[in-house]
Amino acid sequence: MSSGDHYFSASPESAARLRPLHVRLAGRDLELTTASGVFSPDHVDVGTQVLLAHTPTPPPGGHLLDIGCGWGPVAISLALASPHATVWAVDVNERALDLTRRNAAAAGVDNVNVVTPEDVPAELRFMTIWSNPPIRVGKNVLHNLLQHWLPRLEPGSDAWLVIARNLGSDSLQRWLGATLPTTFATTRAATSKGFRVLRVRNRAEAA
Repeated sequence: MSSGDHYFSASPESAARLRPLHVRLAGRDLELTTASGVFSPDHVDVGTQVLLAHTPTPPPGGHLLDIGCGWGPVAISLALASPHATVWAVDVNERALDLTRRNAAAAGVDNVNVVTPEDVPAELRFMTIWSNPPIRVGKNVLHNLLQHWLPRLEPGSDAWLVIARNLGSDSLQRWLGATLPTTFATTRAATSKGFRVLRVRNRAEAA
């Protein structure tokens, strides 16, 4: 990356330098593409590995959300596991969105909508949300991000977030508990390799 580049930059300045990446997602061996200027371009990062290993099978239908999709490992895992659902892969990084589109096509999944946050219809509600959220954007931006998306969980549905323990997972858990609507409950679902998986459940009953 250039000195001004971050994986949460909308338009990375560095040259893309596309390169192949062999990964295994949802039990499938895949040949995908990554590039500089996105989060963890050389492998599925440890946090995402922990998330994928400690999250139950996603709902078979409805709308599913990946916040901060990067080059697509979470969104593609959701799409492979739930081929009849609609997966929304959201990122502010244009290069990440392009890579996720490429990689969804390479994985043979056609149920992924790869969009900026503004392009997700406001009325949509989600049967699950999976995310390795961009902690390094700063606390205020992260809090605004989670306050925007988590209340859009369907009643009776769960969000799953992976956060490094040394980057404030426990304080974030407390903040979520104090900030989200009273129907929401945040618990620690798993701890592995220095990461926590937080479960955020909307306990409201369906209408």
